Formats: sequence, structure tokens, C-alpha cells
Amino acid sequence: MQIGVYGSGYLGTVVSACLADFGTPVTCCHPDSSRMVEMAQGNIPFFEKNLAEVIKRNVRSGRLLYSTDMESFARKAQVIFLAEDTAQHLADLANRIARLAPKPPILTIVTPVAVGTATGVEQRLQEAGLRATIVSQPVFFTPGCAVEDFNWPDRIILGTSSNEAVLALKQIFHSLVMRGVPVIVTNHETAELVRESATAFVATKISFINELSSLCEHVNADAVSLSLALGLDKKIAPRCLQPGAGMGGLFAESDMDSLAELARQKGVLLKVLSAAREVNHSLADRLVDKISTMVKSVQNKDVGILGLAFKPNTNSVAGSSSVRLAQNLIARGARVRAYDPVAIPDARMELNGTVHYCETAYAAAEGVDALVVGTGWPEFRGLDFDRIKHLLKRPVIVDTKNLLDSVRLRAMGFEYVGVGR
Repeated sequence: MQIGVYGSGYLGTVVSACLADFGTPVTCCHPDSSRMVEMAQGNIPFFEKNLAEVIKRNVRSGRLLYSTDMESFARKAQVIFLAEDTAQHLADLANRIARLAPKPPILTIVTPVAVGTATGVEQRLQEAGLRATIVSQPVFFTPGCAVEDFNWPDRIILGTSSNEAVLALKQIFHSLVMRGVPVIVTNHETAELVRESATAFVATKISFINELSSLCEHVNADAVSLSLALGLDKKIAPRCLQPGAGMGGLFAESDMDSLAELARQKGVLLKVLSAAREVNHSLADRLVDKISTMVKSVQNKDVGILGLAFKPNTNSVAGSSSVRLAQNLIARGARVRAYDPVAIPDARMELNGTVHYCETAYAAAEGVDALVVGTGWPEFRGLDFDRIKHLLKRPVIVDTKNLLDSVRLRAMGFEYVGVGR
């Protein structure tokens, strides 16, 4: 079966490469010819662990092709995944493909969309006298572990009433189905709501443990041990139950915005979601307060930040708690130095030159009043902290990810502050 993927952004790049890795011929299509050439060479405009290797492997084998020829693309592919990062032109794209295809195609929407989008696309097709089978298939992967998430999903959601489409997609995802990955077949609206609801639930879970971490600091409890104990309850589970600086991600805010807007339109009050978002957004202020307490006000102080990406193994700073922290520190009169292994180019666009960017973690630590761990990059654990201690004005470390060995650092003479510890 020939598969098509339309989109050259984050989603299109990941989906096309990972589908080809299943052993099925895949064509990724987009009108940007220079982008297609770059991607065929494995030069992608973002960092994602293992993705470049997957692309190169499948391009060499001939399973993954990149094309700008929309007509040929629509003619040859029986199943086409619509994988743009935004849904702005989704209905127009579906109409164009349906018009070019020799027979009604199966169009699978993996682009994050608001509830009701797939039904709206179907209506547009009918009004134009065109035929296609629309499937809503939300994907659940995050920057930094997208290849792993694609290959080991918790479930596959298919929003469609077409048995033919379900059989075709089960064939495409045969290796996952045979491995026992559950396939849930439902209607469009339910499938669309799953994605936004999952994001909102994770935000609620993260916000809950972060509120408890604040309580821990007032009662001499340890939030890391608390989250471990809670997570071992099979009704709760440990994933996304670690205290830290909040939740971020490429589509997290848009998912929650969309769900909140849907509820507003329908006159439904989602109090828990509102509270979770409020907690998530307030965490940067709380961390600035921590730093300010340690250095007796951040006004005219130098602060080093290790990590700007919203999580390790990605260059994405979308919703990054480190970026929010930097912005809040600057707003309160601090000078910020920062280092990240891969995310500095993206961070420059968010922070508009207000931060001094460093080429190493040690440069970020040099001469600052406090050093903040903002992203949980594993390499930060292996830093030479004897060297860092001599670089700092004062041996103050604020660990927003509880990443470092607090006992060792305190024994070395650091003033170490974690979250909820």
C-alpha cells in the first residue's frame, strides 16, 4: 500500500519517517522544494532524538520519498495523512486532494484540530461534490521522544464510521496492532476530544503535584518521595507526577486553549482545567521568589540558567518554563545568562536578545549570583561542580527539575534549593 503524508513541519516530518520505518513506501509532500531537498538529506530544521537517522535510513532504502508534485502524490497514495502543524488550510487541502485523486481517498487527520473539524471537512467536501473518507487520528507524542512515542503508543484512536478505513489503518499499523496496542474506533468528535482532554488531564496532574510540592516546603516533607509514593498507586501512575517548573510543549497550550474555548462556547464551566492552568502559569513567579530569597532580591543580580528547551532531547521552547523564568527574572531587574545544548536558536526568537547566550554550561555559571537548572538535560548531572563552585559569585543552585544530587552538592558547600524539598 502506498502511503502519503502531507506536511513538512514537525508532525509531517515525524509521521512520514516513522511510517516508512514500518517497511511501507511513504511519500511526504509539500510545495516548498528547498525544504523537501533538505529533508531528503536528513537536514531537518529542529532537533529530535533519533529522527535524522530514521530519515536517512529510509531514504537510502527507497521507502521514503519527498515530493512537491501534488498531482502525482494524490494519484498514487491510497491513504494520506494530513500532518500540517496547524489546521488553518485543512479543509482546502482535503478538497484539493479529493479533486486530484482518481478514486475517493482515505484522508487521516493527525493535525491537532478543534472538536468538530473533521465533520466540517466532510461537509465542505459534500458541498463541493467531492468524495473522501475522513478519519480523525490524534497522535500522542512530544518533542524529545517522538520516535519512541510513535513506535510504542499507549493506544491508537480512529475517529471514523468507515470499516474500510479502519481495516486500511490497521494494516498500516500492523506491527503495533500485533504487539497488542489497543485500537479504539469512535466518532470524529470523540477522537478530537481525546487529544485535548489528555493534555488537560496531564496539566491537572502536573499542577496538583506542584501545588503539593509547595506544601512540602512548609511542612518539612519531600516532594520527590511523595510523588514516588503516589505514583506507585496503580490508580495514579508515576508518569507526569514529578514536581518541577510546570508543563510545556509544542501543542500543549493550543490543546488547552481549544478545549477551554469549546467549553465556553457550550456554556460549560471547566473549573479544574482553569485552576490547573492558573497553577501552571504561576510556577515561574514562584521560582523567581525562590531565587530572590536566596540572593536577597534579583534586582541587578546575575542569574545563570542551564537549559531553555521545554524538556530534554528537543530544541522546542514552546511553553518552556525556562523561557518563562528568564522573562520573569528580566522583568524583575535581573541579568540572565543561559546555556542549552540545542535550543538557543529557538530561544533567541522568544527572548528577543534580552539574554546573554553562552556556549557552555560553565560560561553560564561564570560570575553569576545563582545558577538555575531549567531543563533536565542528563549532561547537567555530569558537570564538574568543583569548577562551577569557583565560577559562581555565591555557591547557590536552584534546581527546578530536582535533577542533581542534593546531598552531594550540600556536602560540597552549595546552597541547594529544589522544588518541594
